[in-house]
Amino acid sequence: MGSGLEDLFGDERPGEPNESEGELARAMVIAAHPDDADFGAAGTAALLAKSGWTVRYLIVTDGSKGSDDLSFTPETLVVAREDEQRAAAELLGVESVRFLGFTDGELAYSRDLLGAITREIREFQPFAVYTHDPEPVIINEGFVNHSDHRTTGLTTVDAVYPTARDRLNFPEHLKAGLATHKVRELYLWGANEPTFDVDISEVMNDKIAALVAHTSQFPGDDEFIEFVKLRAKDKDGRYVERFRRIVLFR
Repeated sequence: MGSGLEDLFGDERPGEPNESEGELARAMVIAAHPDDADFGAAGTAALLAKSGWTVRYLIVTDGSKGSDDLSFTPETLVVAREDEQRAAAELLGVESVRFLGFTDGELAYSRDLLGAITREIREFQPFAVYTHDPEPVIINEGFVNHSDHRTTGLTTVDAVYPTARDRLNFPEHLKAGLATHKVRELYLWGANEPTFDVDISEVMNDKIAALVAHTSQFPGDDEFIEFVKLRAKDKDGRYVERFRRIVLFR
């Protein structure tokens, strides 16, 4: 049995499901590419898993363009990156990983993409969803927010509200036995003005291990580990993941 959220998160912690209303302790992390979920929310995912929540990763693209290594073809890179993402998720206690398989670098907002993400939300019934903030093109004047990130974030926001909630959106899901679903909390990483910090100091080594598991992407050397730590450290010396938090109306 996991610890309570207050034990792992302290005073600033995510909301908790109301079991009497049928809400489940489930969180879904929706990311554009393999490794994005681990940069954005690995520490939070690990804390939720430790507290007894069921966490699922949903990876939207196939990651087929993310390497300069001439030994990879797009096909072999897809296989490698899926294996790496599964290994990283296992290190964090993430219960399952799903891959939608859209082509890396070519993601466009479409009804097909919206339907695919909506279907996953309706099937899994998460209390909370974590994803990319779709608004910034430039993050903190230092990073270009990949177009796949922006498209994934925007489509996920639209799937959370209103699409997954409304029965007349994608009625074929209901015919297949899936129910509509109301996500209660939405967390966006990569925000220029985050509103919610999660102290991940206790599981920072788990986050690093998850990132290093992506061997096709990161060297795992001291320089990379120091970069990850520096990026996560706040002014008080804590390691944090930062989100823009949206609590949806019931």
